[in-house]
Amino acid sequence: MALRGLQTDFSHTEWFPHVSPSHFLLFGLMLSYFTTLSSQVQACSNGVHDLDCFGKYYSRGTINCVWKPGNHASDRMHTFIIQQPAKKYCRACHNITQFSQSVKLYENPNMTVEVFENSRSRNCTKAIFRGSPTSLFRCGPPSNVSFSRHSGRLDVNVSWKQEDVKAITYYSVRYKVVSSPSWNETNVESKDWSSCRVEDLNSSLVYIVQIRCVHNEKCSQCPWSEAYTVLPELTTQPVIVSIEDNDINEKQGRRLVSVTWTFSASELHDGYYVSIGKASGEAPCQQMKTSEPEIRLILSHSAYQLNISAANNASVSPAVSQTIPQREDMYGMGEEKLNVTVHNNTSFTIYWKDDLIKTFVCYSVEWREKGHNALYMSFYQNVQNSRTLFPLPEPLEPYKRYSITLHTRPDKETCNMKHINNSESTYGSTQFYFMEGSPISAPANISKLNVTLKSVLLQWSSIPEEDIRGFLLGYIIHYTQYHQRGTSTENNITVDPELNSYELSDLRSGTAYQVQISGFTSGGAGVRSTASFFKTDPENFNLSSVITVFAVVATVLIFGTPIIKRAKAVLWPSIPNPGNSNAMQKIDRACELELAAINTLQVEEWDTNSLQIVEKEAVIPASTLPLVLPLLCAAEDEEDAPEMTCDWNQTDTDSAAGETSPGDATDMFSDTQQTNLQSSPMVFSGGYTTMEMFQQTMPQRVAVNTAVTEGMESQPENMTVLKSGMDYVRQFSTSPSLDSEQPSTILW
Repeated sequence: MALRGLQTDFSHTEWFPHVSPSHFLLFGLMLSYFTTLSSQVQACSNGVHDLDCFGKYYSRGTINCVWKPGNHASDRMHTFIIQQPAKKYCRACHNITQFSQSVKLYENPNMTVEVFENSRSRNCTKAIFRGSPTSLFRCGPPSNVSFSRHSGRLDVNVSWKQEDVKAITYYSVRYKVVSSPSWNETNVESKDWSSCRVEDLNSSLVYIVQIRCVHNEKCSQCPWSEAYTVLPELTTQPVIVSIEDNDINEKQGRRLVSVTWTFSASELHDGYYVSIGKASGEAPCQQMKTSEPEIRLILSHSAYQLNISAANNASVSPAVSQTIPQREDMYGMGEEKLNVTVHNNTSFTIYWKDDLIKTFVCYSVEWREKGHNALYMSFYQNVQNSRTLFPLPEPLEPYKRYSITLHTRPDKETCNMKHINNSESTYGSTQFYFMEGSPISAPANISKLNVTLKSVLLQWSSIPEEDIRGFLLGYIIHYTQYHQRGTSTENNITVDPELNSYELSDLRSGTAYQVQISGFTSGGAGVRSTASFFKTDPENFNLSSVITVFAVVATVLIFGTPIIKRAKAVLWPSIPNPGNSNAMQKIDRACELELAAINTLQVEEWDTNSLQIVEKEAVIPASTLPLVLPLLCAAEDEEDAPEMTCDWNQTDTDSAAGETSPGDATDMFSDTQQTNLQSSPMVFSGGYTTMEMFQQTMPQRVAVNTAVTEGMESQPENMTVLKSGMDYVRQFSTSPSLDSEQPSTILW
């Protein structure tokens, strides 16, 4: 069989134009060698195998053969022999190191191909292939395959090698569940050479898929492709866990945005697709793929749109979308850096402070109305620190507030961004109006707190930004005072726009007031709020003060008397009772004054310690005696003072001296009106009298008695001698010596 396979027809000299008779002799010897070798092949195993030959429709007469080497080959050298017996054609190739060989042959006759393994040992191997060249036109397998699963369907997209595209018209797909031993009963055929759809699949199962072209005259062989594993359909979206926005110190105007997320079907996906683009819609929208559920981006302060999806080889999950908001705190950082001059509704000029053109030439401006998408324009500037933008993509609207941001870009080749991540810095931002107007609404929720006699605290809610229609410059508080006669007076107070409360002071107590508040801009004052009324407290008795005073008085009444007594005992020592003292006698009865005649005595007969020498004084007329006599009345205790009386009696012993008779004296004094001792200045308010007070009192009494005595001596007919009922005479201090020519009287 091997010899027959090596037979060739040498009559076809066109196949061997340079073969001489000596070559044919050599070829005969080779045949005998392969005949011997053929007998040895029968004992070999696990040698050269899987020999396959095929051709292409566009290269008729040429075939390609491929094989796999043996497991025990000491080297990789092979001999390739092809023959067509019908045409007596044979060709041999020696010492082939590759595992494929391309040869030319007749187009119609059947062919036989043999591959020998060159080995020094006797354990050589051989592989044989037989077939017709016309049936060896092969198409495929595909060069690239992609899958897409959604809603229980599988979409297959195939790309073929360039030489097969014109030959392949359709292809078919077979599939099975990964755990199933057999394929589906019928194959699914495509509608064209590139795409095919498989219906009614279970979205949660894993499938094995193979593809091959549909046979035609140009594709007589359509082998199945390798088996592709198609993962389940992803129906859930990732869940964003956190977004961190941090400043970068060394990169002013940029921020580090860190995003983390989770995905429930983590074992069924290969990775994640992340797309990031500016919220304004400015290109590009950068696509990134990551295997970890997190990403870090260096972005400017502009707003961005972020989309994240999980993916495997057949499915992409629904994307979770997240807007990375514009940094609101950047408005303050640009108020001194940026300025905007609006020319009309389609043109404005933006100015920046720093000389940026020394570093940057590419810029981007974004402006937007609150609640709307931003508009943008990028430009090249290397001359001055300003730029007039005209015409604008959309006209500016009056009474609308716009925020505007200036970005710088490091790329000088083009001012359009090449990528989003780490490509732009924010210089500053500010706000502007095309045209300002007055507010169309007023502050709401006006409340009145802490109403007092003279003041009230007002609080209110701010005017909505869309109703201000300009930059708010402040609030005007209109308050009206109503008078009792029916008149009223209105006053205004302006407060700062940052305030939402204010205390009205210097008000009138017990008065009604009306309050209205309005805001104002450069366009004028806005509408007033609904009138709110209040009344200040009247000036009435304060209950708390009454309670305080009552508490103080009660405390004094309860604890005051013991305290006062204690203080009196400490500060004023106890004064002895005059009744027990040698200084003054206690008068237990109503004082009785006896009028007695006093005879002139010799001084030497008297005890000087019991005498009181009275200075000579003027004689008291009898007519004035009733006024003097009450002064001589001794005071009794304080409780007896209101009923104190004085009786006057004339002494009989001195009538011989020529004084008035007792009957005359009695008549004279009986007509005299007695004086109540309470009205006398000699009456003391208390029951105790100090020695000092007594000494001040005694000279007056002595003076009176002396005057009476002298009067009796000089005018006996008109004078009356008084006799006092004193017991403690010896305690009297001796009066100073008096130079009197007339004899002194002695008071007993």
